Amino acid sequence: MIRMIMHGCNGSMGQVITQIAAEETNFSIVAGIDPYTKKENSYPVFGTLAECTVDADVIVDFASSKAVDALLCYSVEKKIPVVVCTTGLSEEQNKQIEDAASKVAILRSANMSLGVNLLMKLVKEAAQVLSKAGFDIEILEKHHNKKLDAPSGTALSLADSINEAMDQEFHYVYDRSQVRKARDKKEIGIMAVRGGSIVGEHDVIFAGTDEVVTFQHTAYSKAIFAKGAVSAAKFLAGKKPGLYSMKDVIES
Repeated sequence: MIRMIMHGCNGSMGQVITQIAAEETNFSIVAGIDPYTKKENSYPVFGTLAECTVDADVIVDFASSKAVDALLCYSVEKKIPVVVCTTGLSEEQNKQIEDAASKVAILRSANMSLGVNLLMKLVKEAAQVLSKAGFDIEILEKHHNKKLDAPSGTALSLADSINEAMDQEFHYVYDRSQVRKARDKKEIGIMAVRGGSIVGEHDVIFAGTDEVVTFQHTAYSKAIFAKGAVSAAKFLAGKKPGLYSMKDVIES
């Protein structure tokens, strides 16, 4: 039986993961962490990790970026692997994750969806052909009106995937309103839309002369991210220290 702590258990994603985990065999959420402790769950809920007295094999994090520092310290101290799903992290926090991964297994992903992670592979291959042929690259992401960070971590990961395939030759542009000039051929435009209850939509657009190729992923339910998070937790439990990704889960 794999025992999991749900970090951010009473948030919207935490509750969806709770439902998905309840349907799994040989897998159980044994404790939750959330400042809001009054909500009833099938497991004990603690206000902070420091208060948690339950042993576990893995932690899944869908909380706030503000809570990541304490999460990493707890994970290293207790030697419990952690799946970090929270986005909007600072450069310093990303460095802390890399440092912590030398002491405990950490899986970091901006998006837990199988489809999105396949999309990252596809846009790499497309960029190697289309960018060399002079196609411009733009990324458009849409999310619900409660999402705090912009652009999304997934949009940035898609841009990073393309940049990695092209030897880091691109720079990112998030706002063209302040500069009146034609776009640079070595830029990737990244735009964010926030509204309503949009779960998540990402378009990667390769625009050439007289033709456009668009890769699109649309999430209709948060369940796809929850299923991915549970799969990642199963994969990470018992792993040696190191920094893992959803690519490792998919290929395992």
